[in-house]
Amino acid sequence: MSGVGARAAAGRGGTAAGDESRGVSGVRGAERGGWTSAGRRMWALGRAELTLLGRNRGVVFTALAVPLLLPVSVRPAMDQLDLKKQGLTIGTTLLTAAIGFSFLFAVYTSLVNTYVARREELVLKRLRTGELSDTEILTGTALPALVIGLAQALVVCAGCAALLHIGAPKAPYLILPGLVAGYLVSAALAALTASFTRTVESGQVTAMPLMFLSMVGSGITIPTEVMPDKLATVCDLLPLSPAIRLVRGGWTGQLSTGEALGALATALAWIFLAVFAVQRRFRWEPRR
Repeated sequence: MSGVGARAAAGRGGTAAGDESRGVSGVRGAERGGWTSAGRRMWALGRAELTLLGRNRGVVFTALAVPLLLPVSVRPAMDQLDLKKQGLTIGTTLLTAAIGFSFLFAVYTSLVNTYVARREELVLKRLRTGELSDTEILTGTALPALVIGLAQALVVCAGCAALLHIGAPKAPYLILPGLVAGYLVSAALAALTASFTRTVESGQVTAMPLMFLSMVGSGITIPTEVMPDKLATVCDLLPLSPAIRLVRGGWTGQLSTGEALGALATALAWIFLAVFAVQRRFRWEPRR
């Protein structure tokens, strides 16, 4: 009987160990599956948003055409600047202007309107009752604008390199971090702006301060290199300034290692602050 009891105890112990082993592997599999499931959920939401975006021709035109047309409209003002003294050309200046306008129109203003519209239509509130987390909802909603912005930036870079004869970028490793930083900051600030925007129509007003400051002070229409030193130092701290500096520095190769690291640190600080503010201030209920 004792031998039978020992074998039974050993069997129970082996079963327990096996269960524990299966439990650990199950948790790991669940973690991997959780990341995969989150990606699928955000991708599905992004596809739905892209479908809705395609039905709004006004938003599509603003997101796609405006960033390409505005740099041409500011060309006369750029001709009055002494760009050669700062090692710049019309080509690199127009390129960074087009990418800056892509930050503002393809992502920032587009997402402000999208977040406000989905909130007022109770779409965001209904999504929160499902499996999607808050981060997945905001990210999935932003995916179409971010993809359009990145694709647009690639087309602009290729087009300017071919048509304006600016040549290949001298520090290409700075361009991708600049683009990613610019689009992430724009998306996070769009969610923050939407939190105190009552209607889609008023979104055109609430988005104006950041748009005006960025166009004038972030080096989009007027390169900070031609500004007085004290003013340029202040403007370099604006949300989109680090991204513009990195993109322009990637083409000109005039950004030192210390300046590039400083721009990256400033961009990361803005991303962190914007995300933190969105977590605290974003409104999921309609503003009645």
